[in-house]
Amino acid sequence: MRGDWEHCEALVRASDKDRYLTALFLPSAARAPALAIFAFNLEISVIRERARDPLAGEVRLQWWRDALADRAAGGSTGNPVASALVATIERHELPVAVFERLIEAREFDLYDDPMPSTAAFDAYLRLTSSSLFELVGEMIGGEGPALASAAAHAGIAYGITGLLRALPLHASRGQIYLPADVLMRHRLDPQTILDGRTSPQLLNALQELREKAREHRKELDRLLPTLRRQVQAVFLPLVLANGYLALMDRRGYDPFRTPIEISQFRRQWRLWRAARRAP
Repeated sequence: MRGDWEHCEALVRASDKDRYLTALFLPSAARAPALAIFAFNLEISVIRERARDPLAGEVRLQWWRDALADRAAGGSTGNPVASALVATIERHELPVAVFERLIEAREFDLYDDPMPSTAAFDAYLRLTSSSLFELVGEMIGGEGPALASAAAHAGIAYGITGLLRALPLHASRGQIYLPADVLMRHRLDPQTILDGRTSPQLLNALQELREKAREHRKELDRLLPTLRRQVQAVFLPLVLANGYLALMDRRGYDPFRTPIEISQFRRQWRLWRAARRAP
């Protein structure tokens, strides 16, 4: 079993460095289980890149559904991430339905369908991003409406930031996560995004989404003091999201060509400072 936890840690450290770094500020007993949840999220978020077509991706998502169900019935998955995840679910009595809904939400990633509306966009972010904050928060003792609301706002803010950073990748493979109503409001032709062309309309649409992320961050900041200190550590990834959004605000920003990166040293320093300042 120890090898399963080590596998999850190595996977997150290599492929989701921001969540790996923030996990280091969690209570020691929660780090390995949190990394198991993050590793699971990584596994299902990259299925589109690994599957040869949507049907193959659907099969992989179904495997994860079956793995959760079979393990609950006493079966063995043979997959280190699945084994660590199920152990985490059982040990911390986490709701399996949340993971099932997350898997279902990832079906959207397999296809090139447009994001139909802001409401659908928010629902996607709550399932794929907010749920991670809430699960880890519950695991280390958070509960109640305050945690649920904080996780909802954090997930939308963090999810928007991640999708804006990944815009070039998504466009290159024929995907657009920007809500259709936002595109219409700014008279933005979706084909220009798929072609990798920056325009005033695109920049305005992206600015609107950055402001949306900041509004949710403000709501999170209002709620954080109502949570216990150890639970507040769950939301440290938003410290890094603020930095990424600031880079996008700079003059000359081109969403297809401007790298939105922060050095590991600066990320670690910002996280340490934020953790020290927590009440």
